[in-house]
This record gives sequence, C-alpha cells and structure tokens, in this order.
Amino acid sequence: MSAAAIPKPGIRTEAIAGITTFFTMSYIVVVNPSILATEGTGMAFSGVLTATVLLCFVMTLLMGLYAKLPFAVAPGMGLNAFFTFTIILTQKVWWQVALGIVFWAGVLFLLISVTPIRETIAKAIPSELRIGTAAGIGIFLTFIGLKNAGLIAADPVTFVKLGTLGVPALLTILATCISVWLLTRKSAFAFLAGIFFATLLAWAFGLIKAPARFFSAPDFQTVFLKLDILGALKLSLLPAIISILFTDLFDSISTFIGVAHASNLLDENGQPRNLKQGLVVDSFATLGAGLAGTSSGTAYIESMAGIDMGGRTGLTSVFTALCFLPCFFLAPLAGMVPAYATASVLILVGASMFKSVSQISFSKIEEGLPAFLTIILIPLTFSITQGILWGFISHVGMYLMVGRRREINPVMYALALISVGLLLLEHVKF
Repeated sequence: MSAAAIPKPGIRTEAIAGITTFFTMSYIVVVNPSILATEGTGMAFSGVLTATVLLCFVMTLLMGLYAKLPFAVAPGMGLNAFFTFTIILTQKVWWQVALGIVFWAGVLFLLISVTPIRETIAKAIPSELRIGTAAGIGIFLTFIGLKNAGLIAADPVTFVKLGTLGVPALLTILATCISVWLLTRKSAFAFLAGIFFATLLAWAFGLIKAPARFFSAPDFQTVFLKLDILGALKLSLLPAIISILFTDLFDSISTFIGVAHASNLLDENGQPRNLKQGLVVDSFATLGAGLAGTSSGTAYIESMAGIDMGGRTGLTSVFTALCFLPCFFLAPLAGMVPAYATASVLILVGASMFKSVSQISFSKIEEGLPAFLTIILIPLTFSITQGILWGFISHVGMYLMVGRRREINPVMYALALISVGLLLLEHVKF
C-alpha cells in the first residue's frame, strides 16, 4: 500500500496517540532540570523546568502544525549531560555562555537544514561513526546515572571505584527494575513509575522532604532569555558548537529516517515524509532552547509509542504539546525528586542508545577503530566533542593507511581537517 493510500486516523485515535507519546517521554520534565541544575552550574531548577516545558510545548506544536509529523520534541538526552558536565563543569564556561553556544549551534543547524549541505553531510559521514556516537553517548549517560546513584565513586588511584551500596543506590536499582518490568510490557509509564516509587520511598525513609507547596507559577525570571550570544563567539568554544550541531544532526536524521521506515511514514518516493520541514523544526528547537534556557532540543524516538497507537499526522503532536501545559506549574513537586531517582532513566536510556553498536563491523580495523575511538573517548573525556572529532580524523587516516583512499568521501577530508583545527583551538585561549 502506498503512503498516499493509507487512510488518515480519526481525531480520537490521534488524541490517544498524542497522550501516549506524552507519558512515554514526560520523564524529561523532571530529568532535564535535575541534570542542568546540578550543583555547580548555577542554573535554577525551577527556571530550567519552565524552559524545558516551554521548549517541549512550542516545538512539538510546531512539529505538528508546520512539519505535519507525529513527532514530539524535547531537550536531547546526552546533550543535556554534555551541556552540564563538559561545557559548564569541566570547561568552566558560564551557563549563560553555554546557552549562547546552544543558540549558535541552532543557527548553523538551521542554515544546514534549508540548504543542500544537510544531505551532503548526512551522506558523507559513515554509518559506523554515527552509530559510534550514539553508543558513546549511551555509555556517557549510564556513567552519570551510576555516579548519581552512588554505585560508582571517584578514586585517586584507579580513577573510579565501586561506591557505597546504601539506600540511594538500592532505590536506583529498585527504580530500574520497575522500569524494566514495565518496559517489557510496553507501558508508557515505565520511566515515570520508577522515578515515582524511588522518590516515594526516599520520602518515606526521610531522605528527602516534601515541598511546602506542590504547585507554583512558571519561572521566567532566572534562565529565560539569559543567554550570552556574543560571549559564545570565542574561537575556543567553536568545538562545542560544532559538536552540538553534529550530534543534533545525527540524532535528528536517525530518528526521522528510522521511525519513518518502521512506521511507513513515507512519501510516494519511499523517502521519509516532510523530512526537510522536520529538520527545520529540529533546528529551531536547538536555537530556541538557547533562548528558553535549556540544552538543545530534538525529535524524540519515544514518538514511536504514539505512532504505534495509530498517530500518523501532525494532530498527534498537537495533542502531545497540549499535555505539556500543566507541567508549567509542577516545579516544587518535581524539585523534590532526588538525583538517584532519575538515575535509572539515565542508565536505561544509555543502554537503549548503546544497543545499535552491534551494527558496526569491527572485523575491519579501518572501520572498527574509528568507531571504537568515538565510543570510548566520549565517556572517558566527558566530551561528545572529542569522540566526534577523533572519529572523523581516524576514519580518514585509517582509510588512507589501508589503501582505501578512493572510498573516502571528499566531505570527510574537509571534516577531518576542520576537526584537527578544532582540536588545536581547544588548547588556545583567545
């Protein structure tokens, strides 16, 4: 049956699909602020929660009305950790400047999305590097989740060691088990249930206190429009901008293409429907995230849950967007959720991102080694940038060494040279 012949679902089906997508990904309303408001960043939890909900609502609505696709948009997992732990806490960049970095990454993404450059870059980058980036981010997220749970801790000799198996760690394990059990039953509440029960038990054990009030007005004072656009234009920060750009590009294209083929959301030529419009919305989600006060947004793979329920048009996204509106007022309630309650989400999302690693051919060293370096350098350096840049450089270098020069896409030569320049810039102060 052709794409044009597929009957459009009724409004009731689209509503159910949209609500399902919301509950499947609503964990981001709590998890994203808990990551960005980590101690030392200086960002207010309430402000980031408001920014997260604002981004989810506006961009998911735009995805429905402009791109006419049943995809929801939210801050990307992995990039929020990169934003917090690499850019702010490791590189010591002020959070206002970090938001400016996200803004400029969105501007570049928009320029790429409305020109043929997008397709040229997408086709040039080998699949093993794209998969390696996703797998590396998966390990990165899992590492942070295990740290937040207290299951691993710093050590001056071995760098890391097994942490204390206390109540917080046990609650993370319990939350993970609950979520896994529900995931095997394809429940839309899998992640939320784990967070809820871990938080409830933490409160029962006296580890956390209930807030004085459960609801509050949205916080548009602390991080909204507080980005430093000019401060982010330092040459030394260019690698971070490029890193967010490429990660967004990989994530978006993988989501749109993967979900479109899995659910037959294709046009008459067998291509993902409205791909260009979807990428334009994704670019605005990154640009808009910097303005709103959060890390970059992207289309969520969890949208597949709603599509499985029959969502086929942009109306599904409209219903999902509307579901986010009440979340504007939940900051005090969300603020009581401890980091070890959301750690299970980081661990499970990390595992989900890593599973595609089996598609990489490690039998050929020129294909396997660049992917391996990409995978391993992301968590070990706490930087998506390092993984991507060294992946580009080693791909070109290895192909030249084994005599496969003719198979190297010309664009990859340019990306490798740019990567060398960006690595040098990271060690120069301007």
